[in-house]
Amino acid sequence: MKKTSLCLAMGAIWALASTAAAAAGVDSTWKTTATRAHVPAASVNMSNLVASSMPLHVQVTLKIRNKGALDDFIAAAHNPASPLFRAKLQSSDVAAHFLPSQAQAQAVADYLSHAGFSHVSVSANRLLVSADGTASNARAAFGTRFVKGTDEHGRAAYANIDDAKVPASLADVVLSVSGLQTVTHPHTMLARASTQGRVEKGRPGGGGATLVGHNPTAFPTIYNVGGTPAASTITVGIISDGDMTQPLKDLNQFTSTNGLPAVNTQVVTVSTPGTDTSGTAEWDLDSQDIVAMSGGVGKLIFYAANSLSNSDLTAAFNKAVSDNQAQVVNVSLGECETSAYQDGSMAADDQILALGVAQGQTFSISTGDSGSNECTKKPTGTTPSYPASSPYVIAVSGTSLSTGASNSWVSETLWSGAGGSPSTVEPKPSWQTQGGGTTRDVADVAFDADPNSGAIIIVNGSNAQYGGTSLAAPLFAATWARMLAAHPTLGFAGPHLYSVSTASYHDVTSGSNGGETATVGWDYASGFGSGIVSALNAGL
Repeated sequence: MKKTSLCLAMGAIWALASTAAAAAGVDSTWKTTATRAHVPAASVNMSNLVASSMPLHVQVTLKIRNKGALDDFIAAAHNPASPLFRAKLQSSDVAAHFLPSQAQAQAVADYLSHAGFSHVSVSANRLLVSADGTASNARAAFGTRFVKGTDEHGRAAYANIDDAKVPASLADVVLSVSGLQTVTHPHTMLARASTQGRVEKGRPGGGGATLVGHNPTAFPTIYNVGGTPAASTITVGIISDGDMTQPLKDLNQFTSTNGLPAVNTQVVTVSTPGTDTSGTAEWDLDSQDIVAMSGGVGKLIFYAANSLSNSDLTAAFNKAVSDNQAQVVNVSLGECETSAYQDGSMAADDQILALGVAQGQTFSISTGDSGSNECTKKPTGTTPSYPASSPYVIAVSGTSLSTGASNSWVSETLWSGAGGSPSTVEPKPSWQTQGGGTTRDVADVAFDADPNSGAIIIVNGSNAQYGGTSLAAPLFAATWARMLAAHPTLGFAGPHLYSVSTASYHDVTSGSNGGETATVGWDYASGFGSGIVSALNAGL
């Protein structure tokens, strides 16, 4: 678009925005984005609307260009009959063919500025445009009103009661708008054992087996790595948030205590530095188990978001993909799939994760600790956690692990808290050959997650025992890092996990998560089961 025509177009958009603000609504030509009303307007008391001066931070996700071509490339790259089989996009390919143009990003930035937002910032790959403003600015820009609410912890929050819209002139550019609600957001998926080193006999769902905590250095033996090479040539990422000072100290203490080499680490701060330290145990669990299970990685990168809000985590995903340094990225986080869908973060994250798949990256995601239904405290339904339900990731469920002498594997049953159930909205990827219907089936694989058979790690300088699918995901991330060390051309794990012999897995055949039951063969609750690393390596 020429500069003159771009200015004319922007002038028309600004006029629409001014009209919308004056009329306290939106023009009929405006188009709805992927961000939907978080709370239906008809269900709220309008006296609970927030003050127009309420501050908020928004992040607009732009649509990638040539989405159809990207989908075709991903399909071809995972088709053994295609000449593009195992091909990977380079960052330069992504920039040239799929990222938004400079003119598109600038148009969105200018639109936000004219609507009254400040501190407008465009991400390096032009996919995200963020800004600070007020509820009044958001109503002018997106036609949204907000109502007061509380989050799951009882803290004051707000939620949009209108779908986010943009003028028709931006409809082909803007995908979604995050930051319009703070009622729901992702959370960590870890659970602490009630007693360190705890042993339980005859625990319901445990098949009468003995459960005991494990030093992370035991997992390579338990899951039989055999002669599979260590991941010493592979870079692994961890999506995290806040201050990483203590997790780095704990990791150094862990390697020193266990006689392991020091880890080459890097902290990549996404947006403004965060000060939160409440997630220290989570990032300890992720990092120490990745290092131990992988046999050591070439580099470990912490992508530290400012917070666990949807918008901040989308920025962290975007950074990990745009950097294209980590071949495997661990995400021990998730939220109700329905919330992510309404928020628009699902649409935003999926296209970022799709770019990651095209580059050969694998995101390992916890399926959650709330059983078959991530959306309520009790598993009365079957709605999975997101981003585990994305078709562009590996969803890792959890087991109760029983071991014998010399860390020998004895048995695994489904951990009752492990997430796993069919998606309600996400499409089934072409490589997922198990399950029924047309939606994504969760999970793909499973590893130890029961806190009573969990990992004894170092947290704030002292030993502590943790589980949850926050343990299962890094165990798979480390396993796949080993696979990439042995087979550098593999790329994204999904199609390979479904093509190898089932003899590559410990089949989990008993246990329930409330709505799904582990059975012989693949099932929603546990996927194919846990990996027998040496067998998986031999089958690839």
